[in-house]
Amino acid sequence: MTTIHPLSPQDATAVAAMRQAASAHKGEALGPEARPMFDAMLTATPAAAGIRVEPATVGGIKGFWLRPDTAQPAARMLYVHGGGYVLGSALALTNFAGQIAAWINADTFVPDYRLAPEHPFPAAIDDVAAAYRGLVAEGAERIAVVGDSAGGGLTLALLSILVGEKAKGVLQPVGAAVMSPWTDLALDGASFETRAEADPIFTRDVLQVFADAYLRGHYAYDPKASPLYADLKNLPPIRIDVGDDEVLLDDAVRYAERAQAAGVDVTLSVWEGMPHVFQSSLDRFLAAEQSVKAIGDFLRQRLVDAAHISTRLEV
Repeated sequence: MTTIHPLSPQDATAVAAMRQAASAHKGEALGPEARPMFDAMLTATPAAAGIRVEPATVGGIKGFWLRPDTAQPAARMLYVHGGGYVLGSALALTNFAGQIAAWINADTFVPDYRLAPEHPFPAAIDDVAAAYRGLVAEGAERIAVVGDSAGGGLTLALLSILVGEKAKGVLQPVGAAVMSPWTDLALDGASFETRAEADPIFTRDVLQVFADAYLRGHYAYDPKASPLYADLKNLPPIRIDVGDDEVLLDDAVRYAERAQAAGVDVTLSVWEGMPHVFQSSLDRFLAAEQSVKAIGDFLRQRLVDAAHISTRLEV
């Protein structure tokens, strides 16, 4: 199912201001030297009330727990941050991930997976998988996985890895939500052309630099790097939110189409006029608030449904 959300007059004004501010920096290549700037931008997201932030190590991967005051027992969220595999950190994402954790009332772990170019493929996906398995080892019974941008790609790659281990009894996620997921590191999406002018932030060349830093010559069509090319059968329910004005639009649309064709329960929401991972701008865009609420409702429903199923099986 695909839903198109029209741009509100309120957000049209905010988007115009954002575009003007971002125009001077569009297309700038970003490397490790941009990490402090990127983290500072993310920490500007308002923090959610009632969330405790605790440094931790899960599955051998360092990161942070986000613990709501009234968390569901045995329910967990794994949040995978974005940043093109080169930027981003768990600490910088605690405010935004905490907003979703508060909405779904689930203890949430944000892993600090290794970044490129110091740690190329498959370091990031290996760390995310290790963190997921660590949650299971620590007693999680219901896990939802969430990610944005490159973290969205890692989330979807993780789903395909885990479904391949289902026969071994590996606990499967109850669902996943991704925002502006980067699913194709081969950069074959048509929106690199059709949204080249509309995207206020990224160009194909910028993402090529990120992809090259992460892949370091590895095959871009490897499903562990580009989940668009994975076998998508038997995946859990997935919600995808993406801005209509971003070059990665087609990464989301094509993944949703392939997942639906494979029989997956997938929901695609396209937000007109919105840029990449607009949800983190909760204090700027009405659409960000609406999207986060819808993502929270989706995840909370999956976690609650899974709990009810587990209870019935135990009776």
